[in-house]
Amino acid sequence: MSNRPIINWEDWLASPPGQYMLDWESRQYDRTVVDIFGYHAVQMGLPAIDTLRENRMPFSALALDGRAGPHGPRAGHTDTRQLLCRFDELPFETQSIDLVTLPHILEFSEDPHEVLREVSRVLMPEGRIVLTCFNPMSLWGARQGLNRLGASPFLPSDAQTTGFVRIKDWLKLLGFDIIRGRFGCYCPPYRTDRWLQRMAFLEKAGDRWWPIFGSVYMISAVKRVRNIRLVGPSWKTSKPALAPVSAPVATPTGTHGKTPGEDR
Repeated sequence: MSNRPIINWEDWLASPPGQYMLDWESRQYDRTVVDIFGYHAVQMGLPAIDTLRENRMPFSALALDGRAGPHGPRAGHTDTRQLLCRFDELPFETQSIDLVTLPHILEFSEDPHEVLREVSRVLMPEGRIVLTCFNPMSLWGARQGLNRLGASPFLPSDAQTTGFVRIKDWLKLLGFDIIRGRFGCYCPPYRTDRWLQRMAFLEKAGDRWWPIFGSVYMISAVKRVRNIRLVGPSWKTSKPALAPVSAPVATPTGTHGKTPGEDR
């Protein structure tokens, strides 16, 4: 494979490093979504992999951005679950979805925080979000940073990488609790499949020795809805005391029609 600059997202996914990343992410999504239950699940973008294939919810959809972009519709791609929409204006009712996956959506969004806000709106209480992003604090991220020095880009040039900690902060602000985070793709930024496979042993080593420096990370989080509790005195209307029941007046017996006190 030539060392020409890789700029287009589709071309990069078809390249050896792109396939290496997709293989890692497919395994992580399979392992993560298999135990998430509910009725409705949505994958946003990246039709190159099926992030919901191991999930057992009865209804699922593949949402693609109706505008031109890396996660828009592709010629020749057919999927009965497919729908076109804006990711910051999802066509779902509030609190109607149980699971949303976002494979590399935030990096190509004009306002990634607004996308997360919209996902939070459509998720049910205790609903789950699972997302993957490139990690700028990695070998791939460092190689991409050499673009400023005139080097050819390694990752798609229109991808705006966002750090793991920042995404966690955004999710916490929206009321999510982080279930787990995972890093992967510790290999150096090689462009050939031969060298990527030779260095695949670094996946286990990276998990053990430098876990936060994987080139890709996954975050799984759950939407929490805290109960609202009023603070202050509890005003209660006192119940009126029950009036005592007067004892019935006994009718004198044995008077035979005479008034009391009358001599017989």
